[in-house]
Amino acid sequence: MKITDKFSLDGKVALVTGAAYGIGLAIARALAEAGARIVFNCSRQETIDRGLKAYAELGIDARAYLCDVTDECAVKEMVADIERNVGTIDILVNNAGIIKRIPMEEMNVEDFRRVIDVDLVAPYICAKAVIPGMIRKGHGKIINICSMMSELGRETVSAYAAAKGGLKMLTRNICSEYGAANIQCNGIGPGYIATEQTAPLRELQPDGSRHPFDSFIISKTPAGRWGDPEDLMGPAVFLASDASDFVNGQILYVDGGILAYIGKQPK
Repeated sequence: MKITDKFSLDGKVALVTGAAYGIGLAIARALAEAGARIVFNCSRQETIDRGLKAYAELGIDARAYLCDVTDECAVKEMVADIERNVGTIDILVNNAGIIKRIPMEEMNVEDFRRVIDVDLVAPYICAKAVIPGMIRKGHGKIINICSMMSELGRETVSAYAAAKGGLKMLTRNICSEYGAANIQCNGIGPGYIATEQTAPLRELQPDGSRHPFDSFIISKTPAGRWGDPEDLMGPAVFLASDASDFVNGQILYVDGGILAYIGKQPK
């Protein structure tokens, strides 16, 4: 077998949660280009419609489900329908997530719990739902979209950092419990990615200067730039493919080197 054949996803079924746009769409596109059949979900119909339009423009025949991934019964029904009408899920990408940037002393507990529910409990629910089919099939790939906040803290993101730190450990525990079933569970930890959500942080100021946060990120990134969603496509295909069959319980940080860098010495 050629090494390139190990990266093929021909005949695989991939469920990418929350993949109507941004990072999820880029990852789903990569898996589709490698040969996978794409299924995605969103919790709102208008987001599904937006996603289907984006996939059609890319020439990808994706199947969409209206499903709240924090609802275990709804997730079980979605997975059962996928298995009946598309096939057993070979690849799960837990991409759906939210962030609330609120100082800890100002954040109410309901907001904190909502972030934990979407960013940590939902990946558990989805993984729990697909693992039985993967065991029956004899293989499976689970990719959790973690974060640099799986390793670092920063002001205003207490709930997000707690959830992503927990997701890192859930990744390792799935590896520990199901590695013998030939299921590999790994994570991708994106750095600061140029998406529509981060666009306001990259807008030029009225005087033509960079946004202060933009300057901060550029100064902390050895690559000297924000990442693009496309930067995550190669790592996703690797972790979804046979090329990573002996890689398990790892977090692959795609951050331009931020986590390896202490920063510039002040002048």
